[in-house]
Amino acid sequence: MNYRPDTKFIHGGTREEPYHGSLSTPIFQTSTFTFPDAEEGALRFSGEKDGYIYSRLSNPTVKVFEEKVAVAEGADMGLAFASGMAAISAVFTSLTSAGDHIICSNGIYGCTFGLLKLLKEKYQISHDFCDMRNEQQLRSMIQPNTKCLFIESPANPTMKLIDLAWTADIAHECGIKVVVDNTFSSPYLQQPLRLGCDIVVHSATKYLSGHGDVIGGVVAGSRSYIQELAQTAQKDYGGIMAPMDAWLLIRGMKTLPIRMDRHSSNAVNIVEKLKQHPRVEKVNYPTDKDHPDSSFAHKQMSQGGGVLSFQLKGDKGDAQQLMNQLKLVRIAVSLGDAETLIQHPATMTHSLIPAKDREAMGINDSLLRLSVGLEAWQDIWFDLLQALEGCAHKR
Repeated sequence: MNYRPDTKFIHGGTREEPYHGSLSTPIFQTSTFTFPDAEEGALRFSGEKDGYIYSRLSNPTVKVFEEKVAVAEGADMGLAFASGMAAISAVFTSLTSAGDHIICSNGIYGCTFGLLKLLKEKYQISHDFCDMRNEQQLRSMIQPNTKCLFIESPANPTMKLIDLAWTADIAHECGIKVVVDNTFSSPYLQQPLRLGCDIVVHSATKYLSGHGDVIGGVVAGSRSYIQELAQTAQKDYGGIMAPMDAWLLIRGMKTLPIRMDRHSSNAVNIVEKLKQHPRVEKVNYPTDKDHPDSSFAHKQMSQGGGVLSFQLKGDKGDAQQLMNQLKLVRIAVSLGDAETLIQHPATMTHSLIPAKDREAMGINDSLLRLSVGLEAWQDIWFDLLQALEGCAHKR
């Protein structure tokens, strides 16, 4: 049945379990699974027969979550990890060998930057940052040993966007895989695989969870790639998802469409108010008419999402002062929660990136990132307004 997206997020990937007709997916809180006889065990280990062996390899609760993500992203399969960074690490190491090369979009998450630095220092896997909106620059950076393009779109925290379909076409001309971190959009707002990209990663901690109570990551892609990833990087590195975490994510995904609609509509209202305030220099939001990449957003996203960033007229002290004036909005570095969260990228999520690199990415000391929550948008704005006015009086 070709269900609409809202229905797919509730029913996609679920299966009928023979446990007393439980509507909720059971939590298989077990490390290992027994075999009815020795021959069955041998068949499962050889791969000749399906069945569970050990929860580091596969677990029924985790499997349901993986299937739900695959349905949502339009992928053949999904594979769950203990965190978003475990997922990204597994993808990078699965696609590259020592001496290979990765091209990344400008403006990426600080820990992804740190991972790339580690890969370069320890394994000579080099990387370059590229404005992938510039065809000449992108083509000039492609080397014979380039194995993947890694894209954040929207980028964290600048909200820059990349034309995913166009970029995938260029990469595939050269036999290069395209990996997209789709965390900020969620599969409800954007499906990179349907635009021609090869692999999608998520920090499931964020919108897929939606409640700030679980850490997790997931990769989605073709059956051949995910099976290979499961048999190598996931199995041998061991960065697996726990059954309880998978259960929380299954629950979270059922309300993802409703939450993303509210996050997005709230964010649009906050963007309009911030743009009108004299203390605000600039607001970055994907679907805003003043965003230089808004045409990409309207082409590949159904809505703008719940994250925005804004630049104050001032410096780091002004940004920190504003944050300290807030009462409803909480200071925290995650996003996608029911609560509205604010953070200062230059001293928090992107602090390990050298200042000159941050500046090149568009992350300066007066930039703040706001994850707009599910509260009444008027209450969110009132809190931001009183903080903006309070800072203005103290200048």
